[in-house]
Amino acid sequence: MTKLARFALAAGLAAMTAACGGGGIFNRDRPDEMAVQRQAPLVVPPDFNLTPPAPGAPRPGEGTAAEQALDALFGGPAPRSRVETSVLDRAGAADPGIRSSVGDPETATVAKGSVTRDIIAAPEGDGASAQAVIPG
Repeated sequence: MTKLARFALAAGLAAMTAACGGGGIFNRDRPDEMAVQRQAPLVVPPDFNLTPPAPGAPRPGEGTAAEQALDALFGGPAPRSRVETSVLDRAGAADPGIRSSVGDPETATVAKGSVTRDIIAAPEGDGASAQAVIPG
C-alpha cells in the first residue's frame, strides 16, 4: 500500500472510532434504569355518564361507502338540477337485459378505430392549434 492509502485508512478508522466515544469509560449521560417511577393507574372520572344504546337502534357512524364519500366531499347528497332531471327523463329507463345483450356475440358492433379513441382521449385546449383535415 502506498503512504497515501495508509494515511487515508488510518484517518477513516480514527474518525469512526471517535464517533463511538462518549467522553470516557465512566460517563453517565444515559438514562438511569433505577430511577424509573411508577405511574398512577388510570381512573374513570365520576361524571362520565354514558347511556348504553337502545336495542335495535342504528349506530350513528354507519352508512354505505357512497353516502360517506358524498358527505365527505360535498356535505351530503345534492338535489338534481333541472338540466340533469330533463336529460334523465329524455333518456328513459334502461332495458333490464342490456348487460346480457351487450356481451352477446350476435350484437352488431362497429370498430371505430384508433382515431376516435385519440379524439376522446385528447386533452382539453383552447382550440387555437386545431386543424381540419378533409380526406380527398
